[in-house]
Amino acid sequence: MTFTVRVTTADDWREVRALRLEMLADTPNAFGETLDHATRIAEPEWRTRGARGEQPNGAQFAAIADNGRWIGTMGAFVTDRGEALLVGVYVSPRFRGLSSGVTDALLGAVEQWCRPRFSTLTLHVHEQNPRARAAYERRGFDYTGARLPYVLDPRETELVMVKRL
Repeated sequence: MTFTVRVTTADDWREVRALRLEMLADTPNAFGETLDHATRIAEPEWRTRGARGEQPNGAQFAAIADNGRWIGTMGAFVTDRGEALLVGVYVSPRFRGLSSGVTDALLGAVEQWCRPRFSTLTLHVHEQNPRARAAYERRGFDYTGARLPYVLDPRETELVMVKRL
C-alpha cells in the first residue's frame, strides 16, 4: 500500500470532516471534541479546519492512499506559551502499526514543519489511551510528569509528553 502526505486545504473540507467523524467514533477520549458536536458543524467551519494546513502558526497534514481514501491525519500549532503542540493524531485502524509507515510519515511532516522554529514538540495523551502513549514513546516522546485535566471531563487526566527535535 502506498500513500502520500500533504497539507490540508479549505477545499478538502469533506475529507477533513469524514476523517474527523471516523476518529471521534473510533477513539472518543483522544480528542477534545465529541462526535455529537462534530456532526452538527456546518460547512464553513469544516473549510476553516481544512485550511489549517495553510496557516503560518499551524500545520495540518493528511495521509492519502493511492485510491484517494484519507487514512490518517496529524497537525501542530503554536500555543499561547509559544510551544509547538501536536494535535489531531489519527490513523485508520487498518493502517496502524510500524509496518504501514503512516504514523511515521505524518509525524515526520509535522516535525519538519516544527524544526525551523522549535527545539521540542509537546503533546497531551489521555491517561486511558496506553496504545497511543506506547506509540509516542516508540517515536521518541517522553512523559514529563505533568498532567492536565481532560477538556471534556476534568475528572480525567491527560499526560504531557515531549520530544526533542
